[in-house]
Amino acid sequence: MFVAAHVARSDFKLIGSDAVIMAVMIYGAAGFYLGIDLPPAPQKIRELSPRGFGSRADAVELLSAAGTFLAAVMAAIAVSSIILDEVARPQGARAVFWGWALGASMQIAAGIIARTRTHIS
Repeated sequence: MFVAAHVARSDFKLIGSDAVIMAVMIYGAAGFYLGIDLPPAPQKIRELSPRGFGSRADAVELLSAAGTFLAAVMAAIAVSSIILDEVARPQGARAVFWGWALGASMQIAAGIIARTRTHIS
């Protein structure tokens, strides 16, 4: 929501309508849910790795954590800009939006991978 508000305040015309702002908010909510609520790794994946390092489970958790961190940093930048009542420049708004979109996409990918490996095993 804050990233959408930040980008909407700039001259970056990617987000101009209420429908696009709502879509961005829903995408962010889906990313947050899928990236935070990972199901546990199946027993088969845990047994493949001798000490639990280097497994696919670790890669999914790392992808989720990196996506969460990136999305949170971009949201913090957007919130600080809104609170300080700064005028968002188009280049900065683009960087915040695409950084946030990458982070949310990483969360969604981690959630999908974690859920598909649980159903396959």
